[in-house]
Amino acid sequence: MTVDDLIPSAGASPPSSAPVTQAVLLAGGQGSRLRPYTDTRPKPMVEIPGTGLPIIGHQLEWLAAEGVTDAVVSCGYLAQVVLDWLATANLPLNVVPVVEAEALGRGGGLKFAAAALPRPGEPWYATNGDIWTRFGLRAMAAFHQERDAHATLALARPRLPWGTVEVDRFGNVSDFVEAPPSPYPVNAGVYVFSAAFTPLLPDQGDHERSTFPRLARERRLAGYELPQGVYWRAIDTAKDLNEAAQELAAFRSRP
Repeated sequence: MTVDDLIPSAGASPPSSAPVTQAVLLAGGQGSRLRPYTDTRPKPMVEIPGTGLPIIGHQLEWLAAEGVTDAVVSCGYLAQVVLDWLATANLPLNVVPVVEAEALGRGGGLKFAAAALPRPGEPWYATNGDIWTRFGLRAMAAFHQERDAHATLALARPRLPWGTVEVDRFGNVSDFVEAPPSPYPVNAGVYVFSAAFTPLLPDQGDHERSTFPRLARERRLAGYELPQGVYWRAIDTAKDLNEAAQELAAFRSRP
């Protein structure tokens, strides 16, 4: 049994007309809010208790299950930890690691890693290294192609960290809702990019402040809302790590 078997999924992905078979994983984050776990390893190498795999291991298994055959892993902070794990892990797809000699930012890191993709003329997936999720990537790729977008980002509605209060128009409290889903979608850290997107990335810096706004103005940036019931969590803090482990334990205990 793999980690993926333990995470609720939205079901099988429908095939797309042009399958996406390559991906970039950003695995160079320092994860300062996850210390002390990240004192000796980059954030994607942190293991969610009870899974037996680092976050990046789950991502590689998920990508392989969705038809990806080749992945480029971009390393930075404590890169040797990732390189050592990749050298000994039983990987379900071909993986090429690249190491940033200097911090390039998210956009620069994507462009640097994309240069190592085996098929530069084809579309590609990308994931942030701290995302723990499972959903139909091929459905997202089909959505991307239907809209003729240069870039499509997955959108999630994470649960708010606070309870909310419902008030009627007369000012009377009518209900309390514990940790409701966010009313606004957020960037889920999973992407589909066309081949034409790669040269639009900055050599250094953040594509979300440069390339994405430009594409939005040109109506070439799409947003794919994750299907209802899909599991998604960004592992940013020790609290996220503990809650992910609790959610996994609760899922395992279901009859």
